[in-house]
Amino acid sequence: MTLDLTRSPSTNPLEIYRFRDGLYAVDLITAAITAFDFFTRLACKPSDLATVCRDFGTYPRPTEVMLTLFTANGFLSLNDGIYAVTELASEHLVSTSPVFLGPYYASLQNRPVVQDFIVILRTDKPANWGSYKEEKTWSEAMLTEEFATTFTAAMDCRGFVLGPAMAKKTPIGSRTNLLDIAGGSGIYACALVANHPNLSATVFERPPVDVIAGTMIRKRHFENRVRVTPGDMFNDPLPTGFDCHLFSNVLHDWDTDKVNYLINASASALPPGGLIIIHDAHLNETKTGPAPVAAYSALLMSVTEGRCYGINEMQTLLTKAGFEQCHHQDTAVDRSIITAVKL
Repeated sequence: MTLDLTRSPSTNPLEIYRFRDGLYAVDLITAAITAFDFFTRLACKPSDLATVCRDFGTYPRPTEVMLTLFTANGFLSLNDGIYAVTELASEHLVSTSPVFLGPYYASLQNRPVVQDFIVILRTDKPANWGSYKEEKTWSEAMLTEEFATTFTAAMDCRGFVLGPAMAKKTPIGSRTNLLDIAGGSGIYACALVANHPNLSATVFERPPVDVIAGTMIRKRHFENRVRVTPGDMFNDPLPTGFDCHLFSNVLHDWDTDKVNYLINASASALPPGGLIIIHDAHLNETKTGPAPVAAYSALLMSVTEGRCYGINEMQTLLTKAGFEQCHHQDTAVDRSIITAVKL
């Protein structure tokens, strides 16, 4: 059957996505309990992020992901920047409690991802993809044709659901030329042009993904409206002549400094009135949930340099870069878009 990118599937695969997206959450809580006795120590000294990092010898990015996961699941409370153990965690996750569940998790402590999380928390360096010791880190592995082909295909099929939902909510308006930055297979560019007849698109991707994208775009018969141009978003200037930029499932792979760089690069390349679209899994304004997004952030923190960002975090970066009219909309499967217009 031909894939129709103007229609969403007839059934909702939300829980199927959540099984995969939340896969690493159990490993992160296991690492916290078994390697750091985290809840016992925090129960004695509620702390802000900086203090937690200092006391536990951990780095801010992975620690924040961990704290967000625990807060989203009701193990911690967050008030005025201070994290404290809740009654639930005090009873079941503090080692002095008579009903402490630590031994229940101790049986999992030798799982490879648990051990990876311990190292990541202490070094802020992502693990090898899938915890395979013979594999490179994700960003390095993507430079090899075999890994890039497999990974791009995996992310492509995710777009069958996410793409049409994103495209239908995107306020393209009268804009006609979109640059899909690090657009992978081009599935999201294809979804946008399928739903907006006056729009054409270009996928900006580094080799070897650019060649893979071209093949997949032709397979879907979008080659007349979606083209590919090679380039590295960190080392090459973004092409000009576009009135719309898309970052779909891209910014979550990078830490704040690189996200800030990319947003500013977009602001520099877009004309006044140009639209930026950030399609991703976003945490809420207070970064206390949703729990499925916090769990997904644990996976991202493990294998990339990034994490999931809060709505307010992203809107602050956009405003500082010279965008206005920031707007957030939910799309599908715990994802959403944040759009803004270049001043």
